[in-house]
This record gives sequence, C-alpha cells and structure tokens, in this order.
Amino acid sequence: MSVVIVLTTFLVTFLASLTAGLARESTSAVTDLPADHLAFSMPAEDDSPEFTASRVVAEQWRAWAGVRGVESADPLGVATTRAETGGTTASVTALGVAPGAGLVALGDRGEAGDVEPGTVVLTPAAAAALGAQVGDGVTLGGAELTVAATVDADQSFSHTPVVWTSLDDWQDVGARGRADREAAPVATVVALTTSPGADLAAADDALGTTTVTTSAARSAVSSFAGENTSLTTMQVFLLVISALVVGAFFSVWTVGRSGDIAVLKALGGSTGYLLRDALGQAAVLLVGGVATGTALSVAAAALLPSAVPVVVTAATTLVAAAGLILLGLLGAGVSVARITRIDPHAALAAR
Repeated sequence: MSVVIVLTTFLVTFLASLTAGLARESTSAVTDLPADHLAFSMPAEDDSPEFTASRVVAEQWRAWAGVRGVESADPLGVATTRAETGGTTASVTALGVAPGAGLVALGDRGEAGDVEPGTVVLTPAAAAALGAQVGDGVTLGGAELTVAATVDADQSFSHTPVVWTSLDDWQDVGARGRADREAAPVATVVALTTSPGADLAAADDALGTTTVTTSAARSAVSSFAGENTSLTTMQVFLLVISALVVGAFFSVWTVGRSGDIAVLKALGGSTGYLLRDALGQAAVLLVGGVATGTALSVAAAALLPSAVPVVVTAATTLVAAAGLILLGLLGAGVSVARITRIDPHAALAAR
C-alpha cells in the first residue's frame, strides 16, 4: 500500500509541475507583462477574449489612456510568424510595442526600454533558436530587422519564443498587418496599468472592448485552455482514484481485523479510541508515502533536461501533497467507520 501511495503521489505532483510548466510555456509573455489588465476588441460583442481574433485601433487605446484610474494604456501587437537568420528558421511570436510604452524589460535590472523601428529584441530562447546575436540581421515575416538587444528573461507565447519589435514594424508582419495598416494603426490588445477605483466596465461599454486581468488573459491563448483543462482533469481523476484506493485498502484491513476489534471492545476499548487508532495508522501511512512520492517527484524534475517544461513550486508540490493526504484520510475514514458497527458478541461467536 505504501508503494501505491508513493507512485500515486509521484504521478500527481509531477503532473502538477508539468501543468504549471506548460502553462508558463504558453502564457509567460502575457503574465510577465508590466501591466495588470488587457483590453480586447473582439469581432462580436459576446465573443470571449482571444488573441488571434482581437483587433484594437488607435482611437481605442488613446481613449483608454484618458479613462480615470488608468495610469497607462499601451497598444500591444501579438502575431506568431516565421523568423529567419542565415540558414536558420524558427517560429516565433512577435510582440509589437509603441515608443515609450515601457513593456519591454531591457538590461540586467529589467529597466523598461524602447524598441527602435528597424530593430528587434530577442528573448534567450529566440536567440538560441535562430543562432542570432546583437547586430545580426533577422527576417521577420518578410521584414528585414537588426538585432538590437537580448532580454534576460525567457518569455514565450503558445509554446513559441518571443521577439519584440516596434509597433510600426509589427504591422508589417504578415499580409493582414499590411492591409490593416493602410486603414489605420492597429494592435491586438491594449495593455493597461490601473489604480484602485478605475471603472473598467464603464470604459468597456463606451469603447467596445472587453477587459480582463493578465492572469485571466491566459485563457485567451488558444493552446493554454485545452492543455490546462486536460491536465487538470487528469490530476482530479488521480486524486479521486487515490482516495478510492486508500479507502478500499483500509476497508479490507478493517474487515480482516474485525475479530481483534471485537476482543478490544469486549475488554472495554471505546469506539472512539479504536477509530483514532485506525485513522492514526492511516495518517502515518499516508504522510510517509506522500512525502516520499513528493521528494521523488522533485528529484525527477531537477534531473530532467530543460526541454521538458516543469515548474516546481509550493503550489505544484505541497498543495498537491496536502490534497492527497486529506482525500486519503477521507477515504480511510469512510472505510474504518464500520468499526462502530462491529458487535463484540457476534464477532466473537463467529470465531
């Protein structure tokens, strides 16, 4: 039984770490933005926010900048495209920012910086994928750009590395961008930094946008929703299965000890004492097995290559471990409750 608990814990905690890692691979470019809300403009009013369908125009982000309680409103373009340098080609997500937006963290201390027109700023993963350094030329969606800098932190969007461009250059990436630019400057979303008391709902009604927090905006990334739902469902099933397995084990264990329990009751042992004894043994078994399984999961995550996106945090280990212990105790409690129904006279007579 201890081996079963260890293996179940290993599966649950490792899957939780993998879920968190895949979520970061899909959405770190969004969650790492120095903004607290994103405003989407969808084709239909009732559409859920989605990066691939959202399109904001200059009038909208300028109007957002004048909303009371909004400290900054910066257009942000998001487009997945192909980047080339020399003989190397890679899929990347281009993020376009306006001058003075301060959305790009440059330098060792993460100071906000601008991306000059005609240049591109690479994340470490993008630089490694393209084999590019500062000063090299990069063809991004048909536009010729020069690498101006490399940021320190890796950011990715929908499992592709991020590159930063000016909003003007971003609008040249792809046929859709060029067609839209002929009409008016466009972007994908408006990155907002707000203060308490900002009436975002009223501004949405007036400007035809849908505003969500950067954390909630993860669901607007198409790859995140499907992956996160699938992996979370698997974790829930594993937690339920662990409770059922532990409960079944202690149910059989209690049946096997019926005679011993009858003797203890006949000698004056209280039902409360017997229940505490059974649950105490279950707790020792669960805590030991869960601790071992969690330690093995953390060790396995540390030994895996960087290509496997796992994130080990308290939420992916301690929270999952606590859930396993609580559900295991619940299953054990339901099983050992039959102790209260054991009649010492009947049990001894049956022997």
